Amino acid sequence: MLAIRLRRAGSTRRPFFRVVVTESSAPREGRFVEVIGHYNPRTQPETLHLERERLEHWMKAGAQPSDTLRTLVDRMPPPAPAGEAPAQVVAAPVAKPVAVAAPAPEVPAVAEPEPAAAASDEPGAEPA
Repeated sequence: MLAIRLRRAGSTRRPFFRVVVTESSAPREGRFVEVIGHYNPRTQPETLHLERERLEHWMKAGAQPSDTLRTLVDRMPPPAPAGEAPAQVVAAPVAKPVAVAAPAPEVPAVAEPEPAAAASDEPGAEPA
């Protein structure tokens, strides 16, 4: 039985997936019949490039898409009809972070130095 699923590529902690048609018994990164697209979850927003004609061809031939791929395809907007201009995609405005002034640090009160011992009026007295 044929399956349409994601095949992991990319390095450690940087996932990138290819959408492949493969035998359902083949390992995730084993042999495959055809690459029909790719999926990158690291971009903002995530990107899915898929050859829809080939996807439809393989589904008519009996290939079953995985649950994850089915979800990704459902979230992907449908292609525009051949004679019409593509719809404009309007991005929602992103709220900019507001800088909040930190409270001024408290300055410890500086104690005034004690005055030196007053000199006594007596002429031979030693200061303490």
